[in-house]
Amino acid sequence: MSDKENAVVKQKKTIIKEHLQSEAFRIQVESALPKHLTPDRFIGVALNALNKTPALANCTQQSLFKCFLELSQMGLEPDGRRAHLIPYGQECTLLIDYKGLVELALRNGDVARIHADVVYETEYDAGNFIYDRGRIERHVKSLMPERGKVIAAYAEVEFKSGTAKAEVMSVEEVEGIRSRSKAGKNGPWVTDWNEMAKKTAFRRLSKWLPLSPEIREHIEKDDEHQFSNMKRVNAPKPARPMFKEIEDKEIADDLVEELIPEGGEA
Repeated sequence: MSDKENAVVKQKKTIIKEHLQSEAFRIQVESALPKHLTPDRFIGVALNALNKTPALANCTQQSLFKCFLELSQMGLEPDGRRAHLIPYGQECTLLIDYKGLVELALRNGDVARIHADVVYETEYDAGNFIYDRGRIERHVKSLMPERGKVIAAYAEVEFKSGTAKAEVMSVEEVEGIRSRSKAGKNGPWVTDWNEMAKKTAFRRLSKWLPLSPEIREHIEKDDEHQFSNMKRVNAPKPARPMFKEIEDKEIADDLVEELIPEGGEA
């Protein structure tokens, strides 16, 4: 990269950091964040994400700040564990990790436990993994260094009512999903395949979870962005929301317009 290109990227990062640290942005995220997440914490993590992924500076401010505001509404941090900000050319795309989806689901009082994992060849051959009638009856993790290849991923949920449900996917099924994802050749699919396999199984399980309309809408939107060939699952409406209701469904667009004046696009 030439000195001129470096200077342009540095200038873009400076502008984005100024927006993130502005009083207008602080006020907007403070009104959306749940009590457990402070504006200072969220803004700090956002700045760290920008430093860790310099290519985000080349994304449009519109797409970048929309992702930040959507995260603030869900109360998730773009920390590379719960959520990822992935640059596709000039567009920033929000990718919610398995851990982030689990955190959102656990905010509902009906869910007692959620667990996801991958299964290795040696575990299955030794009879240490048993899936029967929609439940994981047994999974004893091997701690040996030679465990063979991963052969499956699963996710299971236990409700406080005592009922349970699980979904298991073979490696071939997971790879089929990956092949239809525009993020399949970079980002966490490359660096953290096991975590993405867990997330894929959890997404299939999510139709059984009492998620809020806002969270389910985001998962469906993420399906359209990441897995364009997957069919949308229509799930029953939950009894109550998991976090503060968002009065306007287009709030992210409106807030971005307030934060970034016309002509201020990167």
